[in-house]
Amino acid sequence: IRENKEETVINGKMAAPVGCDHYIRSCFLKAPCCGKAYVCRLCHDAEEDHQMDRFLVKEVQCSVCNTVQQAQKTCQECNVTFGDYYCDICHLFDKDKKQYHCQPCGICRIGPREKYFHCQKCNLCLASDLRGNHKCVENVSRQNCPVCMEDMHTSRIGAHVLPCGHLLHKTCFDDMVRTGAYRCPLCMHSAWNMEDSWEQMDKDMAQSPMPTEYQDATVKIICNDCQTHCTVPFHVLGMKCSGCGSYNTAQDGGLIQQLQEPQPQEPQQEPEHKPQSTVPEP
Repeated sequence: IRENKEETVINGKMAAPVGCDHYIRSCFLKAPCCGKAYVCRLCHDAEEDHQMDRFLVKEVQCSVCNTVQQAQKTCQECNVTFGDYYCDICHLFDKDKKQYHCQPCGICRIGPREKYFHCQKCNLCLASDLRGNHKCVENVSRQNCPVCMEDMHTSRIGAHVLPCGHLLHKTCFDDMVRTGAYRCPLCMHSAWNMEDSWEQMDKDMAQSPMPTEYQDATVKIICNDCQTHCTVPFHVLGMKCSGCGSYNTAQDGGLIQQLQEPQPQEPQQEPEHKPQSTVPEP
């Protein structure tokens, strides 16, 4: 460790007293795994071939006076505040973002606390307006985001709750909206209200009738939104669920051609033969 009047250098890297790209703080964490000092666990994990366990951190180093000491909110030597917010469980130092520690989640969340509640079945903190207004999926955050495959539970990226109850990172959901991918990657349920799109599909299909030989064809489908199994008219643009009106459907089998009853044919009439006139004998 070396120091000058303008900067502190630890492990050969400059660390500003105001923190790093991830957090604003005035101390370094002493990693319990390798003993090296880093501004935060994320900086450590990016440089090392192992991960820091935030819960095992015992010591920090003041970025102002370099005193190594027990993890606490204020430096015991120069009285500088390491962070407006400090959690003595997660050993999180940061500026005030209305953070709170959620005991069931086991980690700190960005609040304020009164605007969130912990859903026991989902095992996740959700916005208060989702209380009694979301589909529960047991331990839904204890899995990776199905788009980017990164951890959901401890991610610093916000989560978006889909109508089906599954979670995506907000950045991944925004990408879905931008590219028009409207289905949940896990269950194929529509990821948002598609009523306007289905109305447009109705208009497009009305303006694009099928050829005569397919106008009576039907097909069995399964609706990804309401799980209805039904038989509906076949159309190349899409098959509409007869249960909920969604076009988010999957074909279940081949075309069913309606056999047309043969039209009765009129009996053919024999050509009329006119009697030939005869010339009377003389």
